[in-house]
Amino acid sequence: MNYLMWLMRAKRWAHRPPSMRRVLMVGGVVALSLTLAGIEHFWGWPDALSVNHKNGPKLPRF
Repeated sequence: MNYLMWLMRAKRWAHRPPSMRRVLMVGGVVALSLTLAGIEHFWGWPDALSVNHKNGPKLPRF
């Protein structure tokens, strides 16, 4: 990883912090992601929304 790049970005953010709107947007995206990850972890993902169905229709192989 390029730590010098991240240090320069942190320096820019310290001198010119992002707007409150951007902070709230990033916080909302992080909260939504953590919520979805928690739901998937505790209750699992429904088979109907999976790409590969376990008990779905069998397609013919050629």
